[in-house]
Amino acid sequence: MKFLGKLVLTVLLVCVLVIVLGYVVIQTQWAAGGLSRWVSANSDYRLTVGKINHSWSSPSFLTLQHVRLARANQPEMLNAEEVNLGFDWQQFSQPGHFDRLTLRNGSLNLSNPNAGVPVQANLLQLSNMRLVAGIDRLSVTAQQVDAGITPWHPAPGRVLGNDAEFQLSAGELTVNDMPASQVLVQGRIQQNRLLLNNVGADFARGQLTANASRDADGSWNINNLRLSNIRLQSPHPLATFRQDFEALPKITLQRLDVIDARLQGPDWAFNDLDVALQNMTFDHGDWQSDDGSIAFNASDLINGSLHVTDPIVDLAFDQQGITLKQLSTRWQNGLLRTTGHWSRADRQLQLDELVVAALEYTLPGDWQTLWMKPLPGWLAGITVSKLTANRNLIIDVSPDFPFQLTALDGTGNDLVLARDHQWGIWGGKLTLNASEATFNKIDVRRPSLSLTADADQIAVTELSAFTQAGLLESTATLSQQPQRTFSVTLNGRAVPLSLVQNWGWPTVPASGDGALQVQLQGQLAAGTPLKTGLNGQLTATDAQGQQITQQMINGTVSGAAPAPPAAAPLPQNLTPPAP
Repeated sequence: MKFLGKLVLTVLLVCVLVIVLGYVVIQTQWAAGGLSRWVSANSDYRLTVGKINHSWSSPSFLTLQHVRLARANQPEMLNAEEVNLGFDWQQFSQPGHFDRLTLRNGSLNLSNPNAGVPVQANLLQLSNMRLVAGIDRLSVTAQQVDAGITPWHPAPGRVLGNDAEFQLSAGELTVNDMPASQVLVQGRIQQNRLLLNNVGADFARGQLTANASRDADGSWNINNLRLSNIRLQSPHPLATFRQDFEALPKITLQRLDVIDARLQGPDWAFNDLDVALQNMTFDHGDWQSDDGSIAFNASDLINGSLHVTDPIVDLAFDQQGITLKQLSTRWQNGLLRTTGHWSRADRQLQLDELVVAALEYTLPGDWQTLWMKPLPGWLAGITVSKLTANRNLIIDVSPDFPFQLTALDGTGNDLVLARDHQWGIWGGKLTLNASEATFNKIDVRRPSLSLTADADQIAVTELSAFTQAGLLESTATLSQQPQRTFSVTLNGRAVPLSLVQNWGWPTVPASGDGALQVQLQGQLAAGTPLKTGLNGQLTATDAQGQQITQQMINGTVSGAAPAPPAAAPLPQNLTPPAP
């Protein structure tokens, strides 16, 4: 019996010695290297561990130092100065499952969401880590990350798992090339839905706060997004932002507030911008809303050559279209103001009243090309119920036919300014007058025009102007059919006879003031030369009474020689008066 007792005692002492020796050996670099080689040889991963530590103050934790982990022939997944492994009883049935997994002072690369991760934990903690990840189609890069995820059960395509709560703070964070700093994110993954309960960050020298969710189909629901005092400078043109916006998945914005923003890029800028948006859904560039609204104002909006100041816009959205509750802005030193409605069914814009006041506007060199260019698909027609124009200056510096209208006033009723995506005057009544005007170096005073338009023709019922000593009067008609046939009659009394040559008549063999009459017919069909279709007649009488008649046939003038002045009538009474 004594022998048996000594044997048992010896075995126990040996076991204790083996355990102690094993405990000591496992914390050596040799043991760490052996573990690294064993994992690398028996799995698809390449593991490097510098040292293994254990403390009896935390008996269920094991600390690995200088850890590097990568899948074979793949970029490094983990590089951390310290990894803490927390064990529990579940370790016996699932060796890759930990109660707690803490990564400190390193980097974690989960940019390939389809790559499997060999471990999971009830709680994953990151402390001062660099993170690169693909999370629900979002490319995320972060520095100085402190985070917690519970539980962490990663799966292919789901680096956060299918059901987990998380909280993350980062000194710097970039999401899809959008940088932010001092970031705090709290949320949850639930049945393939991403819930962002609280998001806060310093963004573009301003502040961002948000509350949002992303459904399994990729659509977003943003309950609240607030951007305050942002100062964003971008190298991209506005067209790039529009393309990116149209490529976005379905987004529902319950509320968006932009406060005192300044945005700038090449050839565009928004200064002191405030935006309030509610209850809008955008889907690949289109929108849906039952009771939505967008209101914004700014000190300046610049897009290329377009520069408006103090714009104020208030829009209401429903399934029928957009109600333009208010639009006013200063443009070209003048004021534009209107209200109206855009109908979604027929894509017609109906403006109740359009006020144009005190503009000083020089027409672009290609304004005629822009006039002929079709309107975009979303705008089939434009109707103005009431037009009011006051004290405007309109200039065209085209070398072919420059003109200027000074102090231009006007009124219009039921004007159809676009039809079937094409600019024009397709209906309504319009009256224009100015204090002075110049048409290709011919100065006139008090020019005035009145016209009516319908589906068949435009009828200029009155067109008149004063020259230095005379009066010009004209009427005209222009067909609305594709041939665009027109006829013009111009009468002048005590006017410079050369003015018609400045206005396009080839030549007039007379000078000085006199009386004239021009009758002209032709076609303004698109793509057809104007000159070859012109036919008409000019009759002029100079101050000496000589009369000139010229015929125009297909744009070519043939004229008769000036006729001698008519003989003066004889006096009725040749008898001298009585003395």
